[in-house]
Amino acid sequence: MSKSLFIDGQAGTTGLGIAQRVAALPGIRLVTLAEAERKDPAARVAAMAQADLTVLCLPDDAAREAVALAPAGTRILDASTAHRVAPGWVYGFAEMAPGQAEAIAGARYVGNPGCYATGAIALLRPLTALGLLSAGQKLSINAVSGYSGGGKAMIAEHAAAGGPAFELYALGLGHKHIPEIMAYGGLTSRPLFVPSVGHFAQGMLVSIPLFLDAGLSAARLVQAYADYYAGAKNVVVRGLWAETLQPEALNDTDRLEIFVAADEAHGHAVLIARLDNLGKGASGAAVQNLQLMLGLAE
Repeated sequence: MSKSLFIDGQAGTTGLGIAQRVAALPGIRLVTLAEAERKDPAARVAAMAQADLTVLCLPDDAAREAVALAPAGTRILDASTAHRVAPGWVYGFAEMAPGQAEAIAGARYVGNPGCYATGAIALLRPLTALGLLSAGQKLSINAVSGYSGGGKAMIAEHAAAGGPAFELYALGLGHKHIPEIMAYGGLTSRPLFVPSVGHFAQGMLVSIPLFLDAGLSAARLVQAYADYYAGAKNVVVRGLWAETLQPEALNDTDRLEIFVAADEAHGHAVLIARLDNLGKGASGAAVQNLQLMLGLAE
């Protein structure tokens, strides 16, 4: 028996990505609205009522309004930032912790993770959970993403001839992903997060410099990741690494890779996550979550 899915905001980058991925999957039928109805509250409510699951691909305020409009019992996967740390919502990073996939499968409300946050949490959560990294550790997190994560305006800017080669942004240092990185990365001290965009369409690297204290070696870090993610569907631990890393290597996949670079003579390490910002960082994660919620996961 097929399951029905309504994507509220299907015309956006994430919504289109989800729709394209779902089209290739058996057992899911899309509930769609005519273009003239996409902003009609009554039509949207009717579509939610028809669907087994609604995915919100909307700005934060619109996502909150959609949740308030939803008929009683509507199951929702929200791809916005609005509900990622909200009470009553399950965080949609299935590999984050033991039992997380099962929690997603049984949840009424799931918040799809941010792309940067997915990489940072993948690096931090195993270390804080195992006591290898203090929750109060002062950390900096650096990241570079393809421009497709910036929405239509940024995509248009980079598609133009001579688009910016590289740019730092969010230099007010209050990026919207920080609350979820802290909440699910196990941090009590706010990290210094510096995101950037390169002149490439998709792909992402997230890196966290770390000083190796006594008793914490690069090999111990690699082993901790390998043990924590043993059997994980989409997380691959590559181990110690000294070569260059390209952000686009996982494009059009739903995988996330973890690397550890180290200079143990000086007590230095860099933790690195690589993912596709449109794959495991957005639409791919949403499709993984909606399959879990609809009971269609492999």
